[in-house]
Amino acid sequence: MNDAPIAKLALEDGTVFRGTSFGATGEVDGEVCFNTSMSGYQEIVTDPSYRGQIVTMTYPEIGNYGVNREDVESGRPHLAGFVVRELSRRTSNFRAEGGLHDYLAAAGVVGLAGIDTRALVRRIRTQGAMKGVLSTVDLDDDSLVAKARRSPGLVGRDLVKEVVPERAVAWDEKLSPWTRLDSVGDSPRPTSDKQPHVIALDYGMKRNIARHLQDQGCRVTVLPGTCSAQQVLEQRPDGVFLSNGPGDPEPLAYAITTIRGILGQVPIFGICLGHQLLSLACGAKTFKLKFGHRGANQPVLNLETGIVEITAQNHGFAVEEESLPAALEVTHRNLNDNTIEGVRHRELPAFSVQYHPEASSGPHDSHYLFRRFREMLSAVE
Repeated sequence: MNDAPIAKLALEDGTVFRGTSFGATGEVDGEVCFNTSMSGYQEIVTDPSYRGQIVTMTYPEIGNYGVNREDVESGRPHLAGFVVRELSRRTSNFRAEGGLHDYLAAAGVVGLAGIDTRALVRRIRTQGAMKGVLSTVDLDDDSLVAKARRSPGLVGRDLVKEVVPERAVAWDEKLSPWTRLDSVGDSPRPTSDKQPHVIALDYGMKRNIARHLQDQGCRVTVLPGTCSAQQVLEQRPDGVFLSNGPGDPEPLAYAITTIRGILGQVPIFGICLGHQLLSLACGAKTFKLKFGHRGANQPVLNLETGIVEITAQNHGFAVEEESLPAALEVTHRNLNDNTIEGVRHRELPAFSVQYHPEASSGPHDSHYLFRRFREMLSAVE
């Protein structure tokens, strides 16, 4: 990688970072954000929730354990670009099947290495998430800054339609043995032989979510998040799961309408974007966070138990507390900024959390939520 071509990242505020290119060559635009995870870069790269974003890793060395086919969260990478302090020149892990550079090059993802990621992250934390352009083909600073300012950003865009599956899928993948090994005692399988039918509405769902639902003894059918309530209920589900996904939740009127048509019909469990959509369907509003919550070390207080969960998160929007309807009660709070991290309907079987309880590669503090959903399904059998 010593002879790697130059690449530049320009922000809409006029800041330009110069480094070296890895992965694919080309030019991409998106909202520049950062993730504080120390591992799990392959899961981050393949998370559909990062559609339209240029992701910066705060951990300094990335790529050291390579990539493999088991840890992907979707069929391909979805982020716009990937920024690291140092790309590891050596891959060392018994599960590795290749290197990060070659993986991103084959997927057409532009990468940037060798910049001061601390300075970039501090700028984002101070000024907020900004639009940016990452390029290996245009190295003119003024041109790149102008392009960054013209970038559409995330607010008001429907990115879900860019990542939803084309058709229904009967899910049959099991949890990785490595995940099961780490999860022993956290989320035991139910003893009942009955398999409740769960419809997972896919707005950009990570695969490990469906694996966890199946691990709880559910029969899982994945439907595109654009489906109507009638299409969902025609599947005769015992419960409905609302997945994560990219971008601004408020433009997704079709999803909000669908959820309103399902509420009260069957139990509902949502995470991340699904949490925001459930809240919107109940009458709440959302707002854009200054720089979002992204990482595998986010502290959340469970208000019911008083236990602090270390959670994996990836979102740039949150539910506005002042708009929360009386029908919803807050169950979890973010300990960094006190934003809402979980809600529960007071009368109907529906709850959601803002974070990712499936958390691959970790942490696993919140796996109990899948068991709670399974128990909710059992209560209506």
